[in-house]
Amino acid sequence: MYIPTGNEQVSIPTLSTDGSIENINVMSMHYRGLIEFCGSQGSPFMQPYVIKDGSKVEWDLQWNREDYWIPRFHGQSNHFEFSGEIVTPLGERGFYYNLTLKNKSDQQHNVELGMDGTWSETLHTINESKTMRATKTVMESGWNHSIVFELMNEAPILSFAPMTCTSLDRVSYDYNETTNEVNYTLGKTHALAPGETTSLCFYWGIGLEEVGAATSAKEMLRKGSVTLKDHLKNWLQARSRTTGDDGLDEVMNINLFFNYFYATGKTIDSEEDVLVTSRSPRYYVSAAYWDRDSLLWSFPSILVTDAKRARSMLDYVFTTQQKNIGIHSRYIDGVVLEPGFELDELCAPVIALHMYLEETEDWSYVSRSYVKDSLDLILERLEEHKHPQIHLYDTFLQPTDDPIVYPYLTYNNVLVWKVYNIMAQLGERGSLPYSPVQLHNHAQKITEAIYNHAVVEEETGSCFAWSFDLKGNYNVYDEPPGSLQLLPYYEFCSFKEPIYQNTVQLIRSDRYEYAFKGKPFEELGCAHANHPWVLSIANSFLSGREEEARDLVLRSPMDGGIACESIDEYTGEPRTGEHFATCAGFLAFAIYQAYGFKQENVLLHPNQEGSA
Repeated sequence: MYIPTGNEQVSIPTLSTDGSIENINVMSMHYRGLIEFCGSQGSPFMQPYVIKDGSKVEWDLQWNREDYWIPRFHGQSNHFEFSGEIVTPLGERGFYYNLTLKNKSDQQHNVELGMDGTWSETLHTINESKTMRATKTVMESGWNHSIVFELMNEAPILSFAPMTCTSLDRVSYDYNETTNEVNYTLGKTHALAPGETTSLCFYWGIGLEEVGAATSAKEMLRKGSVTLKDHLKNWLQARSRTTGDDGLDEVMNINLFFNYFYATGKTIDSEEDVLVTSRSPRYYVSAAYWDRDSLLWSFPSILVTDAKRARSMLDYVFTTQQKNIGIHSRYIDGVVLEPGFELDELCAPVIALHMYLEETEDWSYVSRSYVKDSLDLILERLEEHKHPQIHLYDTFLQPTDDPIVYPYLTYNNVLVWKVYNIMAQLGERGSLPYSPVQLHNHAQKITEAIYNHAVVEEETGSCFAWSFDLKGNYNVYDEPPGSLQLLPYYEFCSFKEPIYQNTVQLIRSDRYEYAFKGKPFEELGCAHANHPWVLSIANSFLSGREEEARDLVLRSPMDGGIACESIDEYTGEPRTGEHFATCAGFLAFAIYQAYGFKQENVLLHPNQEGSA
């Protein structure tokens, strides 16, 4: 199990329960993805150690998360108490790893406290991870009075550098030409009297080259660990939410912060805010952008805690990502990654914009030229996918990004209905030069078309088909990334609507192969991943199945408490898609909607300060 943490610029996805860090990463606009510094299989990127009498002390570490995000451990041996914390301060290019050792015996002990590790390879990751063909170097530097690690081609690409709160008496490093690895050890010896405690804090700075990395570490050292941690704790406490249930609060807030720091971030080289599915390479399509994932799943949970950050997300979508809105997936600079049109992704920016406007009443935001241009473009592209006579809209890919069976999806067309109603509302407020009457009429025709063509007769009665072709063909199916269960959530129908109830009854029956009926972790899945989906648990929180969903998240270990794509139907352990950051956001939001104590978001209004 891993205990990930991170800030806007540095991610630590593989902090292990033995205290080691297998890799860290940053986002690069130049390379359009993640750059990862990695250890080797036998030696992690960094690991704290305690040496007594020439041998490393073995620990059984116990972990917790302070304020749902700051990892801390505590361990004991015959003679010592050992504790540590990994803090990723806001606004800093780096993190610190603070170690504390106490002599609990009645004798003095000579010990060495420190950190060692191996820089084995540097990976470039956009869905797939590939070794970067660049030169590793390690050098002594006057900028941090220590060593600096640097990745270089014709010029430096990226550097990292340590500084410590006190001078070290062991600084060793070497480059192994055979393995192409850099090994290092940084330590300090202590003569610990009975009951005495010593600490050693390692500040790790990241930069584009030697000076930037070393001074990033020096900046944190100058501010000090206490100041940096207090700032982070205050920030976390201002944004955490409560349901009144400690167990549910833990699931909600861990996923809320994982979404905040792993589905959004800032590039190290251009300092641009970007959105991604996940900044963890453990997720199988990491470091790329999807409209649906970022705006329908990640965005809502950020909006309820930090409206200013939510607005910056929309800025990114309506500028950097504008030209290819609705295309399957893109690089972080907006260029197409995976081609293929998806109707739900085309609708997602309008739905997120509406959520933002309703929450903040920042209606002037729509007057920005890039927002208006984006909305015009979305309407134009919608009409390119409309049936010539019928008010229904086709798609090439389903919400799982898999190919369609039939071109018209009920869920997707409900989103189009939602978009036209939102556009009509903006027209009524004078925010856009559209005719509200025409737009409302258009939305009504979509409603009629859905009920005329998407409703089929099944064993539970009249139901909504998943997809259909206007020739009498349809399929009974559902996908957690765009479930028919969410039609009331999008206000298309009520929970009491008989057709809706029949639909839910059908896809949760023994007839439906992805219902996992009667299994210990009973929830909907689909062909894309044939196990119960965490997104389905979130959907249940939003569609009248709050108690069933609550039971599942409290029993399921998921991925160390963090949302994954799917879980095992018998154990609740992750089966696919670990570290699914945008899903974590939707899960946190869904829990908050179902059980959260709603708060006024005054401090975090977009016209005020408060965002990182």
